[in-house]
Amino acid sequence: MIIQLNKSLKTLLILEELMVFVGSVILFALATSYSWWIYALLFFLPDISFLGYAINSKTGSIFYNLLHHKGAMVLLILGGYFAEIESVLAVGIVFLSHSAFDRIFGYGLKFSDDFKHTHLGWLNASEEVKYQDEFLNEG
Repeated sequence: MIIQLNKSLKTLLILEELMVFVGSVILFALATSYSWWIYALLFFLPDISFLGYAINSKTGSIFYNLLHHKGAMVLLILGGYFAEIESVLAVGIVFLSHSAFDRIFGYGLKFSDDFKHTHLGWLNASEEVKYQDEFLNEG
């Protein structure tokens, strides 16, 4: 079963993620004393999870979801704040920013069957729908 988001709901989700992204950038500036080059360095760090896909799709999805789960990032932010560990706070904020940025472009949490299968739907959904329609019509 393929579930497609309608255009207005997709736009609403993109705006929501844009606000999380902007808010986390502002929070980084207000809550940490780190320079912006640290932000830039940390911003791309969650993408190391792609290495898991070199093993297989299931392993890749586990690593990707671990480093892109916004709930986990909130726990890092709160843990860093209450324990007064600025580095943990900064990592949580930047990883939250990264996750929101990814979701703006449709990269949601991954299912284990395929990198393009996310909780937001399929990446390049029109191609995937076409493929699945062809597959279903063959039977």
